[in-house]
Amino acid sequence: MPEAAGLYYEEHGRADGVPLIMSAGLGGSGNYWSPNLDALARYHRVVLYDHRGTGRSDRGLPEHVTVAQMGEDMLALIDDLGVECAHIVGHAAGGVAGLALALKAPERIAKLVLVNAWSRLDPHFARCFDTRLSLLRDSGPRAYIHAQPLFLYPATWISANFELLDEEEEVHLAHFAGAETYEKRIAALRSFDVDARLNSVQVPTLVIGSADDMLVPITSSQRLAEGIPGAALATMAWGGHACNVTGAPQFNKLVLDFLRS
Repeated sequence: MPEAAGLYYEEHGRADGVPLIMSAGLGGSGNYWSPNLDALARYHRVVLYDHRGTGRSDRGLPEHVTVAQMGEDMLALIDDLGVECAHIVGHAAGGVAGLALALKAPERIAKLVLVNAWSRLDPHFARCFDTRLSLLRDSGPRAYIHAQPLFLYPATWISANFELLDEEEEVHLAHFAGAETYEKRIAALRSFDVDARLNSVQVPTLVIGSADDMLVPITSSQRLAEGIPGAALATMAWGGHACNVTGAPQFNKLVLDFLRS
């Protein structure tokens, strides 16, 4: 499979057109987008990749990781694809990385979709980060992974999909990126703050937020939509933080409609 600057990536769907780069959240795996891949690849050249330090990409990280570096990794990916620009759909950490790139090199992004992302640290998800790190430090990777669905999904979805989540827990444990990687990535996300620069974003932007997101309050999405010139806000009433998984049909339609507009 292709690699760009140590980043594993794969292409799906159409071979032509503007690439659609899908950037995952904290876990960093391109496989996160599996529920959306078929629908989006039917119309677009979809590119999935693993964030640096995770999955099949280079596991080495610098001593201090920044969101700007995550954005630069996407830029390296765009360069390797041999195109002038790409659409970017970013979830949480992937969204803030896309936002950082939009501020640095707006000409390299055709359209930007920010999913349950933010412009600055919110006290609520700062507390969630603290809790997750405490689990990792005090109880180990399995406890960290076992608790993860509580932050990602609505309670009813967890109840209906407990067998799937049990299976995924073993997979995530087998491919765990390591405590140090998550420490560094969470530190980068905590320090990210471009709130005062939102009015400088010059990229067509759709903000998708979940009203019932347990991790990132909907107010963070609202702030992005208010601050980015011309941005549109689409609020999903149900779906939790991982709304692209739990509400895939609605999510896919929102993205496809935006990209064809």
